[in-house]
Amino acid sequence: MDAQGRGRAGDIDPADQWVLNPDTGEYELRLPASPPQSGVPSPRRPPASGAGPRARSRAQAPGRSRTDAPGRSGAPASGRSRPETPGRAVPSPRRRRGAPEEPPPGRRGRRPAKASKGRKALLWTGGTMAFVLLTGAGAAYFYIEHLNDNIASVSDDGASTGGFQKDKAINILLIGTDKRTGAGNDKYGDAGSPGHADTTILLHVSKDRSNATALSIPRDLVTDIPDCPTTQEDGSRKIIPGTPNARFNTSLGQDGRTPSCTMRTVTELTGIKPDNFMVADFNAVKTLTSAVGGVEVCLAKDIDDPDSKLKLSKGTHTIEGEQALAFVRTRHSVGFGGDLSRIGLQQQFLSALMRKLKSNDTLTSPSKMLDLAEAGTKALTVDSQLDSIGKLKDLGLELGKLNVKNLTFTTVPVVDNPAEQVKSTVVLNESTAPQVFDMIRNDVSFTAVKEQKKKEAAAVAARLKGSKAPASEVRVRILNGGAVAGSAQETLSWLQNEEGVTKSENAGNAPAQLAKTTLEYAPDQAAQARRLADLMGLSGSAMKPGESVDNSQGLPAMTLTLGKDFKGAGISLTTPAKAPEGVQKSTADKVECAK
Repeated sequence: MDAQGRGRAGDIDPADQWVLNPDTGEYELRLPASPPQSGVPSPRRPPASGAGPRARSRAQAPGRSRTDAPGRSGAPASGRSRPETPGRAVPSPRRRRGAPEEPPPGRRGRRPAKASKGRKALLWTGGTMAFVLLTGAGAAYFYIEHLNDNIASVSDDGASTGGFQKDKAINILLIGTDKRTGAGNDKYGDAGSPGHADTTILLHVSKDRSNATALSIPRDLVTDIPDCPTTQEDGSRKIIPGTPNARFNTSLGQDGRTPSCTMRTVTELTGIKPDNFMVADFNAVKTLTSAVGGVEVCLAKDIDDPDSKLKLSKGTHTIEGEQALAFVRTRHSVGFGGDLSRIGLQQQFLSALMRKLKSNDTLTSPSKMLDLAEAGTKALTVDSQLDSIGKLKDLGLELGKLNVKNLTFTTVPVVDNPAEQVKSTVVLNESTAPQVFDMIRNDVSFTAVKEQKKKEAAAVAARLKGSKAPASEVRVRILNGGAVAGSAQETLSWLQNEEGVTKSENAGNAPAQLAKTTLEYAPDQAAQARRLADLMGLSGSAMKPGESVDNSQGLPAMTLTLGKDFKGAGISLTTPAKAPEGVQKSTADKVECAK
């Protein structure tokens, strides 16, 4: 095999030998043309025992010979090469599974159409947009087999949905621990920490992938940690008792709790069940920022924080490695000096990293993409549903469809703990937090997205506009389609006795369960439907123009089916259309300076 076949010939960049196959969406190693060969290769003979290094070495992965720029702090070691396998001949390039068959020698096949620039950009980004840590792992779309060995996984212990699905909204729980493992990290103090949930973000990506919300959960939030069935290192099962009124960060590490405990705590807190989780320690920030050549951040004032060891002047800076870690750990020198101020700093940092990952500087550099793949897979611990490059790639492709301007960062609304004299913890803001959780559960965007979606929303909202019939003229049959047992009778009593809807009746259970409550009506019943929607707090999307049915008296009636979202008679079912006033939020496409 010649030097080009090993990826080191003349001025040829090894990374340039990886070519996009437009039919499969994968990158493949394409070597320069060699002399014609027969269509069917003859069997190889084993190499002679005295074969030299050329016969014994394996092809080197593209970009592996690159060395890091001098002076880069915290940069991961480069120059890695694939392990050698003595005695093995180098195989000729083979067709990837699912790739189109090559035309026979001597015949010219039809050249495939070139992918558009936009399509190429999507394919490059598809593996990188799995949000911060996932970005590096998803970038391993180049089919590098050994990356699977980098990934550590632990059981989700049944706390997840069973893994994300391509045709549904996605909820990924991202956990940054304060565990001090890794070179140089013990100097940050608390070297014996078991690894608490120091930074936690619930990333929600909409079903249509047009928008996403990254919800930060304060580590000092007081909440109830439920009982956690966990899988121990020896494979045995153990139930770790829950703790009421505990700091959220103790949902991981404390008393042997695993990430699945944090997942259960988030579900208990928000009502949202995550699909997957991903965990990283201090090394992740250092290696990922070095892999992309640093990220640009902005400061509105000078910072000299002896605790985090961050010292930066006012203005913009490109940070990586140890300096990047110091930036995301800083809290005493920004805002009010607490964890909530640090969350804002971390969100700024994540936005900057997202922009860098989307930039041409990263997307057009195969060596950076490979470094991201290496750094990301080594930095991650994932759940057992997401434990291979193939699964990470699929998730990365889904998240790669997202435009960063429609990624909103926000934080769980909280207030100071009223039970404390010296304020050190926070509790939920009961007036706004439920609305935020409800928006995420119902896939409502925190940002203005596509105009088409706005038009569709306007059309749905129009169902609520118009005259309303008197309550006494509303004729409706009530079915239980997934609500708590007895809900249909409870609603009937409330409508008749408190709202004057006397022409209503309990029709029992619906033939199938529904996730959401619906009201079906005929065109001539629209005024009745608007009155009932007003009484029950139904949204326009809950109103389903259709047909009427005959009630027990043989008269035409509407059909109200109570779904799993039904909260009780007289409780509004309308999901907020925008974030409550006062809820902090920012989008990933905008540069904000830390104050």
